[in-house]
Amino acid sequence: MSNNKIFTVFAVIIVAAVYGFNNPKVDFKADNKEGIQFHKGTWNEALALAKKENKLIFLDIYATWCGPCKKLKKNTFSNEEVGKFYNSNFINVALDGEQAEGGMLAERYHLRGYPSLLFIDSAGKVIMQSGGYQNSEKLIALGKSILKH
Repeated sequence: MSNNKIFTVFAVIIVAAVYGFNNPKVDFKADNKEGIQFHKGTWNEALALAKKENKLIFLDIYATWCGPCKKLKKNTFSNEEVGKFYNSNFINVALDGEQAEGGMLAERYHLRGYPSLLFIDSAGKVIMQSGGYQNSEKLIALGKSILKH
């Protein structure tokens, strides 16, 4: 086997490994029992629940093809510390920004990319918006900073 063929095979393996790491397979509808438990009802039901429990809504708007969205779901949202913090302090909602209610909210809140992470009051007003991948520590710090407002 020539050096060029060996290099090509090696390069393909590296690219596949990097792609696999950045695009893990995830089920956006299933929640890890130790992590964040996302509200399964409608957006209006989430707003009513936030009002009833006097909590803000943590809204994750994702796309199923989005690598950072997949990493958030697989690595950050499944983290036990993240789950404990977000489950006790927020009404958590995750919606596909390219489907039904998620698409409507992506438009309403003028989202420019995925993932978009929003903190919203029970009236539907955005308190803070962030984007991109957040590791567990950063997501907890972000949530704590919102609760101080």
